[in-house]
Amino acid sequence: MRVDQFDFDLPNERIALRPARPRDAARMLIVRPGAEPVLSDHGVRDLPSILEPGDALVFNDTKVIPAQLEGKRIRGEITAGISATLHLRSGPDRWRAFVRPAKKLQIEDTIIFDGPETRLSAKVAEKSEGGEVLLIFDRSGLELDTAIAKVGHIPLPPYIAQKRGEDEQDRSDYQTIFAQKDGAVAAPTAGLHFTPQLLQALADRGIEQHRVTLHVGAGTFLPVKADDTDDHKMHAEGGEVPFETAEALKAVKARGNKVVSVGTTSLRILESSARETGSIEAFSGETAIFITPGYRFKAIDALMTNFHLPRSTLFMLVSALSGLETMQAAYAHAIGEQYRFYSYGDASLLFPQQGAK
Repeated sequence: MRVDQFDFDLPNERIALRPARPRDAARMLIVRPGAEPVLSDHGVRDLPSILEPGDALVFNDTKVIPAQLEGKRIRGEITAGISATLHLRSGPDRWRAFVRPAKKLQIEDTIIFDGPETRLSAKVAEKSEGGEVLLIFDRSGLELDTAIAKVGHIPLPPYIAQKRGEDEQDRSDYQTIFAQKDGAVAAPTAGLHFTPQLLQALADRGIEQHRVTLHVGAGTFLPVKADDTDDHKMHAEGGEVPFETAEALKAVKARGNKVVSVGTTSLRILESSARETGSIEAFSGETAIFITPGYRFKAIDALMTNFHLPRSTLFMLVSALSGLETMQAAYAHAIGEQYRFYSYGDASLLFPQQGAK
């Protein structure tokens, strides 16, 4: 499909620079293709009354690391500033990263990242297209994790970072209450809306809560530069669907209840784990799944997600689920009703169009 079919105009003032407080005070647009009405305005706190007892919510328990590193490239007597965003761990001492500027960077170059108490060094081992490099660090394992935490910064999305700097509040704001497993460089933002009070209300309603992991990579920020979706390459991300989660979700489906993915990240790892029959199986590894209109969803029955960027792979995904024309109308409605967009913005709850499952 042509990428320009997924374009739309978003007024600058609709981009949220801070989350709602409290988190579950965010608004939520419900999209039900084929229903009357298709669009209805709600709040995140309405979720327990919208879902049915026995339905299941699936959360991503990845934890955002301070993966934005500022350093200096050293080559002989020559130094130059380098900005690196880690996006995929390739071993105990190595990460794949997007760097700027990448053009003059060479294999075997040394990059020094200085923090208040720590100096971290890395060598460039590989260089790929699009500014991606493989960095091998001078320490590994937990020692490397500790050093990155000291020298790194939270990699706020560009549409926020261009308007304000990262501050101490972002270290908690840009982390879900489910965050347990280090490895993401972007938050699974639909999960940011949940509070202990909302989780208790969901439990009281009889709605199950399960966990998966997808370590969100910096590739989530990359624009689709191709003119056709067939020419776009997704970057791989690592994750896991635990055996106990897979078995629980099979039981949910067997009794006719809904599996509701909280976020596109949970959705992508669940769809990567599912068989053609729709059976959700345990999974561990990398996925580069790219979902566009025409995809038939196997694992999930609904999706809770934030509002996404124009021409993005995530707007393509929600269009695959609920229909391109429906989502164009939903986003026009959200803009007109002054919903807040992107990572710190409001939510939507999307149900599949006919033929998407």
